[in-house]
Amino acid sequence: MIQKKLKALLLFSGGLDSILALKILEEQNIKVTPLYFESVFFGEFIGNKNLCSPRKINFSKKQFELVKKPRYGYGKNLNPCVDCHLLMLKEAKKIMLREGCDFIATGEVLGERPMSQNKNALELLEKKSSLQGLLLRPLSAKLLAPTKMEKGGLVKRNKLLDISGRSRTRQLALAKKYGIIDFPSPAGGCLLTDSAFSKRLRKLLDKKSNPTLSDLELLKLGRHFWQENVLIVVGRNEEENKKIKKFAQKNDILAELKNITGPLTLIRGKKIPAEALEKAQKLTAYYSTKARGKENLKFRIQKIT
Repeated sequence: MIQKKLKALLLFSGGLDSILALKILEEQNIKVTPLYFESVFFGEFIGNKNLCSPRKINFSKKQFELVKKPRYGYGKNLNPCVDCHLLMLKEAKKIMLREGCDFIATGEVLGERPMSQNKNALELLEKKSSLQGLLLRPLSAKLLAPTKMEKGGLVKRNKLLDISGRSRTRQLALAKKYGIIDFPSPAGGCLLTDSAFSKRLRKLLDKKSNPTLSDLELLKLGRHFWQENVLIVVGRNEEENKKIKKFAQKNDILAELKNITGPLTLIRGKKIPAEALEKAQKLTAYYSTKARGKENLKFRIQKIT
């Protein structure tokens, strides 16, 4: 009797840990579907495109609701890592049930991240996602309770690993073994772990109770200033100017100098008083090196309709 080939979903970041998890599972002849969760806070997928093409799932809106009020709290900054990982697992479980996959895997390493990858957190995630016995962490499996797949002999536990801690020595050795040379650095790819970004986000949440995705995208760009409840974003270069223009929405005002190279400035608020527009113009002139010291500057003002 031919045994059915196991099918797994893998939470895939494109980093070395998730790449190694993929390799370890594929060595056991398991069909793996990598899932990459896209977010306004994560940025674009960075990984070895020749290794695999993950299925992309955008969960920005659901993730942001967690950011505003996480059940399990924040890390050092506004990063609700446990809540975020739990949301990904719940979304992956829906796909698992819908598509008849056998289990879910992740590239998590026990002890690598103090908040979300300690033993209690890993057990909590498995329980709260209702994936008891169906959540496999190939890199640290030997240090954790065996899954149903291991107990049933469908996944060979002796071919899984026992990596723990923050050292990357064993992962780098495995990368060399598998010939993996194209992978991003292990630095956090989530902007919520960045203190400067979190500071901007806190300020935005103080000013606006229900920010739009456009508001969140703007947090990544330019120099930020506030005039009461009016946000002023001043571009730092041509590339940022283009992005700021892209994320402009109805009733925003765009300001730039006429006939002088400089930044594009976006002004956003329910009501934009004259003093906010005046401040935006002064900032636009100040951050244009060619305009500094000049008088009677002329501006191009455009209201988005």
